[in-house]
Amino acid sequence: MSRTAILAATLVALAAGGGGYLAGREEARLPDLVETARASFQQWTGGARPQEATAAAATGPVVYYRDPDGKPAYSQEPRSTPDGRAFVAVRASEDVSFDDEPEPEPASNASTDNPAGARRVLYYRNPMGLPDTSPVPKKDSMGMDYIPVYEGEAEEGNVVKVSPGKLQRTGVRSEPVEQRVVSRPVRVPGTVQLDERRVTVVATRSEAFIDKVEGVTTGDRVRKGQPLVSVYSPEINAAGAQLISNPGFEGSRRRLENLNVPPEAIAEMERTRRVPMAVTWSAPRDGVVLERNAVEGMRAGPGDTLFRIADISTLWVLADVPEYDLSSVRTGQPVSVRVRSAPGRSFVGKVALIYPQVSKETRTTRVRIELPNPEALLLPDMYADVEIATGAGQPVVAVPEDALIDTGARQVVLLDRGEGRFEPRQVKVGTRGNGFVEIREGVEPGDRVVTAANFLIDAESNLKAALQAMASAATVPNEGQKP
Repeated sequence: MSRTAILAATLVALAAGGGGYLAGREEARLPDLVETARASFQQWTGGARPQEATAAAATGPVVYYRDPDGKPAYSQEPRSTPDGRAFVAVRASEDVSFDDEPEPEPASNASTDNPAGARRVLYYRNPMGLPDTSPVPKKDSMGMDYIPVYEGEAEEGNVVKVSPGKLQRTGVRSEPVEQRVVSRPVRVPGTVQLDERRVTVVATRSEAFIDKVEGVTTGDRVRKGQPLVSVYSPEINAAGAQLISNPGFEGSRRRLENLNVPPEAIAEMERTRRVPMAVTWSAPRDGVVLERNAVEGMRAGPGDTLFRIADISTLWVLADVPEYDLSSVRTGQPVSVRVRSAPGRSFVGKVALIYPQVSKETRTTRVRIELPNPEALLLPDMYADVEIATGAGQPVVAVPEDALIDTGARQVVLLDRGEGRFEPRQVKVGTRGNGFVEIREGVEPGDRVVTAANFLIDAESNLKAALQAMASAATVPNEGQKP
């Protein structure tokens, strides 16, 4: 229903519904009712003033009668002025116009001498926004007039013009394009693991018997060189005796080294010129005892693990990144890790490795993060919440996410050209994050993009393009032909 029809219906309702009211009172109350209705509609439309329609174009039922001199005098029934002139009948199509700027009556296409300032009608478009045009005036199936499109309204390609009143009512807002750092954190679960390069096993390379085990148990922290276990090995003693009897023979020393005898034990044999009954094995590095298998009196074979020690000053966090986020993860990116045992505290590391395989079951890829652990607060197999800061560290051209119209097949922003003119611009997007989208092609810093009501303007732009395409195929009436 058009706005004029709404006003007409309101006035008719005032007249019909107030019949009983007016019957007992003077007819002078009708002008007040009409003025009230007109003022309410002017306030609703932002102060738009009524526009007179020509008598020839008047359609619809008679709504009321007005003073022929334009005075604020109205009547429900036909009447005359004191000097005998009849009041003018006002029909439904003649009253209020809700356009922001009244448009002049279209000059006839048949006239060759249009008056100055008159615009020629190019074609008529469907009032309901359907992709249907006509070279001559017509009505749709509901009796609504097709809307004329005047010369000059389609001269700027895909630029859409919006009147100031519509801009205010639809709440159109725009913001400048700027360069900024765009990052989107990837949050994934992970687990704390030992650094494989910092794990050491204490073992012999010959048959041996455990003579003595120091008071070191699983979980204890040890320092490099700290005694762990003393073992007796007939093969080691035989090689030590050969070293003492032939001090210049290099082969005897090399044999002890091949049996993994500690260097300090070999040096002690050379200095004292005697072979000890049991050789002491010491901790090869600072760390935590993860495993103790040595028991006094036991027999150990070559390669049997006596102690397993790990350095936990640096740990790994293994995180499972979904396949769709993998393209934004790079080695060297900073990572924030939180564990449940230290609430409110985060540990900072970096991406060290992206494993070259995707899990078939979970469609994730494992990412290794190196994390310093100087206070030993992190322990192996802890659960971790991992946040990877993806995106470029340098500022890039970016627009607010609300400015991007993404249909999947295309990405478009609306440039604000000022004075109510807007231009759709197709763009190529990059990283998204922090409420912004990187624009790799299509806009430059300083351009203004629409961030609110952009879907309405885009829809009007698409409609305009469709109408122009259809109008190019339509036949415009010749100047000698009357519509």
